[in-house]
Amino acid sequence: MNNLVKAFQKAKAHGNGALIGYIMAGDPNPNLTLQIADALINGGVDILELGLPFSDPIADGPTIQAASVRALAAETSPLKVLEIAKEIKSKHDVPVVIMTYYNPMFRIGLEKFCRLAKECLVDGFIVPDLPVEEATDYKKASKKHGLDTIFLAAPSTSKERLSKIVGSSSGFLYLVSHYGVTGAKTTVEDSTLQLIKHVLPFTAGKIPLAVGFGISKPEHVKRIIAAGADAIIVGSAFINIIQKNGQNIPVMLNQLKETAQELKSATKTVK
Repeated sequence: MNNLVKAFQKAKAHGNGALIGYIMAGDPNPNLTLQIADALINGGVDILELGLPFSDPIADGPTIQAASVRALAAETSPLKVLEIAKEIKSKHDVPVVIMTYYNPMFRIGLEKFCRLAKECLVDGFIVPDLPVEEATDYKKASKKHGLDTIFLAAPSTSKERLSKIVGSSSGFLYLVSHYGVTGAKTTVEDSTLQLIKHVLPFTAGKIPLAVGFGISKPEHVKRIIAAGADAIIVGSAFINIIQKNGQNIPVMLNQLKETAQELKSATKTVK
C-alpha cells in the first residue's frame, strides 16, 4: 500500500475528507519552504503538493504565476525542488507530490527525473499540460520507480475520455472545479457540485476524487466534501498568505497553520 492510499484511508478512518495543500517550492526563497511546509502539515494538511516553478505556467492564475516568478528569482531549480521534498519527508510522514509542467521533466529526462524523485522520497506527480494520450513514456518511467501519476479532469472532459483518465491515474484524480485558471474564489458554484456528482460514478471504488481550483474557505470545503469528494486541494489561499507576509515570517507561519486548521476542520464528514 503506497503513501497516498494510506493518507486517504487515514483521513476516512477519522471521519474526514483529506486536505491537500499546494505551495510553490522556493517561494519566497528555498530556505523558507521547509518552514512553510511545517506550518501547513502541523495545521492538518494530509498531502503536500509542491509546485516546481516554471516560466510559463499556463494552468495557473496570477497568484501562483507570481509565486513562480518569485521562486525562479530565488534560483529554485528542478533539482532543488526535489531536495526540498526530501527535507520535508525526512521530518513528516506525509505524502509529497510534485506539480510540474512537462518541459522540465523532458529536459532532464524522464528516467533520470523519476529516479531522482524516488530517491528524494517523492510520492507522485501532477503534470497539468501532459494529455493522457501522450503520456505513455511518462507512465512507464513513473511506474518503474513506484511514483503515482495524478491526471486532471475538467468540466469539459467527455465521458469516454474521463474513463481513460481514471484508468491512467493513481494516487487520486484531480478534478478541476471550473473553467479557467487557478485562483481563490468567493463562492462554490452549483455547477461544481453537479460536476462532482457527474464524476463520482467513474471514480467510486477505483480512486479517490480530489477537487481543486478556487477553493479557499471552510464553507467551500464543507459543500464540496458533502457533495461526495474525498479531498479538496487548496493553493492560492495559502500563497496569498505567503505573499502578504513575506517580511514577517512568524505571522506568515502562524496564519498558514491557522488557515490549514480551519480548512481541515471543515472536511469533517462524521458529526
